[in-house]
Amino acid sequence: MQLYLALAIPILIGTAWLYTQQITRGSLPNLRGKRICLLIAHPDDEAMFFSPTVLALTAPDAGNHVKILCLSSGNADGLGETRKNELAASASMLGLRLASDVLVIEDSKFQDGMNATWSTASIAQLLSSAFSPTTNTSSMKTSSEPTATIDTLITFDCHGISSHPNHISLYHGAKQWLTSLMAGKSGWKRPVELYTLTTTSIIRKYISVLDAPITMFIGANRTAGMSKKKKREEPPTLLYISDFAQWWRGLNAMVNGHRSQMRWFRWGWVGVGRYMVVNDLRRETVT
Repeated sequence: MQLYLALAIPILIGTAWLYTQQITRGSLPNLRGKRICLLIAHPDDEAMFFSPTVLALTAPDAGNHVKILCLSSGNADGLGETRKNELAASASMLGLRLASDVLVIEDSKFQDGMNATWSTASIAQLLSSAFSPTTNTSSMKTSSEPTATIDTLITFDCHGISSHPNHISLYHGAKQWLTSLMAGKSGWKRPVELYTLTTTSIIRKYISVLDAPITMFIGANRTAGMSKKKKREEPPTLLYISDFAQWWRGLNAMVNGHRSQMRWFRWGWVGVGRYMVVNDLRRETVT
C-alpha cells in the first residue's frame, strides 16, 4: 500500500501540474505582437524569477520582441564581466532573438548589494532616455500624444520577491517613469503598460508546481466579471505556468547559464522554487 502511495503521489502532482498548465495556456490572456522590456537588477534575475514569463513571451507564435535591461553587472563579488556573459548565454537559452536585445548598465548609481537602495529618479531618467527620449525635449508639446519605443515593461513588484532593495527600487523607478511620461498628457492613453511579478508568502514560494492551481484560482477571481474583450485588451493579470520542457529550459538557463552563481542554496531554489514554474504578473495602476 505504501509503495502504491509513493508511486501515485508524484503521478497525481504531475498530472495536476500539466492539466493546470494546459488550461492557463489555452484560456488565459497573453501578450502578443508587443515590444516588451524585462527590467531586472542582476544577471540571473531573468532565470531565477522570470523564466516562465520570458519563455512564454519569446515563443514564436506570440510574435513579441523581448529585450532585457539589467541595471547592474552583479559585481558585488568582482564577477561583473563573467556575469554579463552569463546573462547573454541565459537570455539566448530563454529565447531572446539577438545578443543586442540584452543590455547591462554599469553605473556607480546602481551598485549591487543588499544594502543599496537605488535612486527612483535615476532609474526613471534612465528608462526615459532608453524608451521615451523625446518626452522631455523642448520641442515636445504637452498636448501631443505620448510615445515610447516599447509597449510593455515587466519588473518586480513593491516587495521584490526576495525583499532585495535593488529589486524594489526597480518598481518605484518604473512607476515614476510612467508617471512622468504622462505628465501634462491627460486624455491620452498611456503607451506603456507596467506588469509586476507578484510576491507570495514564503510557504508558497517553495512549493514548486503545487502553487500552480492556487495561483490560477486567485487569478480567476481577479478577472471575474470582466468581459472577454476587456481581458484580452487590458488583462489585469498574466499567468504563465511552464510545462516540463519549459521548466527544463529555465533550469538549464540558470544552472548552465549562470554557473558562477550556483551555490548550494540556489540548488534548492531551482529545485522547489515556484518562480521556476509559475509566474503571475499584475498590471499596475499608474497615476
